[in-house]
Amino acid sequence: MTINQATDYALRAVLYLARQPQGEVTEAQVISEQEVIPIRFLLKIMPSLIKAGIVKSFRGVGGGYVLAKAPGEISFLDVVEAVEGPVALNRCLIDYAFCSKKGAPNCQIHQALADVQAKLKAELQGHNFAEFIN
Repeated sequence: MTINQATDYALRAVLYLARQPQGEVTEAQVISEQEVIPIRFLLKIMPSLIKAGIVKSFRGVGGGYVLAKAPGEISFLDVVEAVEGPVALNRCLIDYAFCSKKGAPNCQIHQALADVQAKLKAELQGHNFAEFIN
């Protein structure tokens, strides 16, 4: 399992914003340059973060982006799910209709993957952006 490039960039963009003074609006070009994220890619990622309530945007002269919440209130899981959707190791963990054995307790593999998925989500939820502010 690998997070996609968009998620990696989103994590870096949120971390960059978390390191800025509270409420300071940062232009996309600055984030792009500082975090080495192609500007076109960044501009495609930001709407997902805005929709998830992680980032706010401001248009016009002096416009840009700012965190919508305190860095300590934004977990890695929030960002991953904003960009990639729900964390799921197997499609049957999203919808039992994809499981020919109809999920746990009929399928031991289902339960094992569900346990691993729960641990992964807990780890991602356990890290927030306040941890990385110097």
